[in-house]
Amino acid sequence: MTGSTGQENRQTFRPVEELNYEQARDELVEVVKILELGQMSLDESLNYWERGETLAAYCETYLDGASSRIEQALARRDGRGGDADAGDGGAARDDGADDGEGTAPRDAN
Repeated sequence: MTGSTGQENRQTFRPVEELNYEQARDELVEVVKILELGQMSLDESLNYWERGETLAAYCETYLDGASSRIEQALARRDGRGGDADAGDGGAARDDGADDGEGTAPRDAN
């Protein structure tokens, strides 16, 4: 390594958009374990904390999309329609494929 800027020890993370739900959840669990050890610098701790916040938000959005899909399916089953939002493309993926578009649902918030 050259120099001592502190950047050579900075963890780089895979873009969250490339992760499926299970990968994001598993990484979040690891981030929490690492932070609980408390054996790194403040800068590194903040880096991991920020990553954990990003992962948590991604997982929450993904689960919200899955919940919406379930509610729509139940509404259709019960004959209440529920198709109004079905074509918005915001539902969570169920095929496990990675098409490069990310796997989290897109909210209209």
